[in-house]
Amino acid sequence: MCVKDSEQVSEEMENSSRSDHDTTKLGNSFPLLSISEDKVASDKEQNLISIFVPALRSGEWSDIGGRPYMEDTHICISDLAKKFNHNLRDEEAISFYGVFDGHGGNAAAQFVRDHLPRVIVEDADFPLALEKVVMRSFIETDAEFAKTCSRESSLSSGTTALTAMIFGRSLLVANAGDCRAVLSRLGVAIEMSKDHRPCCTRERSRIESLGGYIDDGYLNGQISVTRALGDWHLEGLKDIGERGGPLSAEPELKLMTLTKEHEFLIIGSDGIWDVFMSQNAVDFVRRRLQEHNDVKLCCKEVVQEAIKRGATDNLTVVIVSFHCEPPPPVVVRRPSVRRSISAEGLQNIKSLLEG
Repeated sequence: MCVKDSEQVSEEMENSSRSDHDTTKLGNSFPLLSISEDKVASDKEQNLISIFVPALRSGEWSDIGGRPYMEDTHICISDLAKKFNHNLRDEEAISFYGVFDGHGGNAAAQFVRDHLPRVIVEDADFPLALEKVVMRSFIETDAEFAKTCSRESSLSSGTTALTAMIFGRSLLVANAGDCRAVLSRLGVAIEMSKDHRPCCTRERSRIESLGGYIDDGYLNGQISVTRALGDWHLEGLKDIGERGGPLSAEPELKLMTLTKEHEFLIIGSDGIWDVFMSQNAVDFVRRRLQEHNDVKLCCKEVVQEAIKRGATDNLTVVIVSFHCEPPPPVVVRRPSVRRSISAEGLQNIKSLLEG
């Protein structure tokens, strides 16, 4: 059995794509079946997918870091529909995780944390069209916050937002801003989100097409991210019209089908990624989980390590493990071709070393 916050979820979805077998005829003999290495690899991966059922365990940890105020917040919900009394009949549980990094105050981050999950569940297409639902819900939550700020201007602020939803074997990540989600597959880091910063060429093109500009690394000279919810008080960044303003609340989505090889997901505010590279974070988490297999403790250790490395921002991390067992040791494959150096090459190196 897994620890208390673990939950097994499964999904009756399989995205299988089977290529036709090539056949080759030799004279009058029967056709011979030709199976390529790609086909074997594809079948192996499909088998991993079909038999895997994630056993979810999650942990979280936050620290004010070097800032005078805490503007980060986060959320972990094991069963999104149940949380908001939504009957899914025979549907499997949908788990929801999010990290929200506020700026200019914590009101926007807390508002999005409290409202976005409810907006998702109350969408008419939930849970059948989750990608469309999540996209609409980010925009709708942003609009709701604009109305709240118009009634109470002291709440004016902004927040980046990254959410991860797990249903069956599917992982859906939605990101608006510079929080980041990184997936571990047998110890290899897979970035499930892209940081929305002014230095991004694609973001710059989108901004300029909407009349915005980048000044000294800041969007319209005011903000260091190109996507966020809130910030309605900043002139020239948001537009209620159909095209929207240069600061977009629309998230970028990434969908992944989980297999047995996927080990855990790391979600962190940008304070974490200021001092951790994605692969470095995966390596660190794997080592800690192999030592004690405690997801909550691992989150605390990530934050403590970030502080040791000189992090100055607020720090928040959520880790979701897909297994009850710790990650297995990574087997390093030896190269099939042995490399050697010729006698002439050795003599040349010796001559260089001797001057």
